[in-house]
Amino acid sequence: MILFEDLHKAFGPKRVLDGFTLAVRDGETMVVIGYSGTGKSVAIKHVVGLLEPDAGRVAVDGQVVSELDRAQLTGLRSRIGFVFQFAALFDSMTIFDNVAFGLRRRRDLAESEIEDRVREALALVDLAGTEAGMPSELSGGMRKRVGLARAIAVRPTYMLYDEPTTGLDPVTSAVIDELMIRTREALGVTSIVITHDMRSAYSVGDRIAMLYQGRIRQVGTVAEIRDTADPVVKSFIEGRPDRSASEAATTLSAEEGIAVEGAQG
Repeated sequence: MILFEDLHKAFGPKRVLDGFTLAVRDGETMVVIGYSGTGKSVAIKHVVGLLEPDAGRVAVDGQVVSELDRAQLTGLRSRIGFVFQFAALFDSMTIFDNVAFGLRRRRDLAESEIEDRVREALALVDLAGTEAGMPSELSGGMRKRVGLARAIAVRPTYMLYDEPTTGLDPVTSAVIDELMIRTREALGVTSIVITHDMRSAYSVGDRIAMLYQGRIRQVGTVAEIRDTADPVVKSFIEGRPDRSASEAATTLSAEEGIAVEGAQG
């Protein structure tokens, strides 16, 4: 289980998470929706320790992430697959080496086992035989599939997806959705999917939670969200603008990027 408890996070004067509380059950896919720039990605970066909360906590299988030492955090990260918004591939590496990257950092696997896992992961995302290629040869959708293969090659317990269908055409987005479902079924993983794509949310989610003004506005099944009577949630899923949310998001992306860069440095 992943548990967010009364999570608070600010970047300077901008309060992003303001009492964010959410429980992600074992084996489910939780989709977190919300307006762009309102803190969805900020929330999941706490799961892998890229950010630390100002208050509150995030616990994974009972371990409070912000209280782990370096070795414990490394161990936790080895059980989490993270699919970044723009795939985050290394352009100087082959597709094989990109997928093998996380496995080689573990240093407890023989090269033959790494090769088997890379081929298995690429086959799962329908990219068997592409090992020798380079990222520059791939379309946007194929790059995201390589990013997914890299995440699942470590055989994670948890998967975190940050806007997996952003920038893709509807057909390619549907392919990515199908691969996420296939990954859940093949590996039995618990997943959090960050998105503002409602077609994707309805397709892959077991439950959907809306983040609004720093906290969860509503959480429920796909049917419950589709039929919501909450005017804020209804406005979002129907694609009608919410001026306060749009204005609040205008400065967050830049502030978040600076903060994450500092956390990784």
